[in-house]
Amino acid sequence: MKRWLSSFLVLVLIAVIGIVVFVSSGLYRIGAATPHWPLTESLLHTLRERSIERHAQGVAVPPLDERQMVLKGAAAYDEMCVVCHLAPGMQPTPVHTGLYPQPPKLAEHGIEPKTAFWVVKHGIKMTGMPAWGETHGDEELWNIVAFLDKLPEMSPQEYQDIVAQASSAGGGHGHGTSGHTHGAAAGQGQGSAPASGNRQQHPQE
Repeated sequence: MKRWLSSFLVLVLIAVIGIVVFVSSGLYRIGAATPHWPLTESLLHTLRERSIERHAQGVAVPPLDERQMVLKGAAAYDEMCVVCHLAPGMQPTPVHTGLYPQPPKLAEHGIEPKTAFWVVKHGIKMTGMPAWGETHGDEELWNIVAFLDKLPEMSPQEYQDIVAQASSAGGGHGHGTSGHTHGAAAGQGQGSAPASGNRQQHPQE
């Protein structure tokens, strides 16, 4: 038994040393243009999905059908999220294409509200998804979730219309205390990548 335990500890030590040497060597390609190994990708995907599922369980979802919530969420989405997660009929932007893993196209599939809220609030490590809860209140985040709940049902024209309504209703969104906005306009970027001179791009979204 002692011999087996000693052999096991030696193997563990060798494995730890090997990992330390590999990490320190710089051989691993950290660039986003090089995908993870399939095993690494599978492990990270499982870790991410299980973690989100577990931590979102306790989220209490408020009513999301109030029109003003959806309008405010539309304005926030068009300013904060569309450059990465796109809009109905919108072609991938350079930011969306360059991120790894690529952000989901939220106009193409629904996302459970409590899951959406948790992810929007806390972000996801190693994906480029920011923790908007660090700079935005829960009310603002639920507005975005209310909009996301309607987004997969929208046509490109309906998306453009609701963003225009939000803009005319003064739904523009400030960041923190600086009053900074992304300069999104009604339907801006619709059907194509947003012009860099008109929309400030945020690779971390």
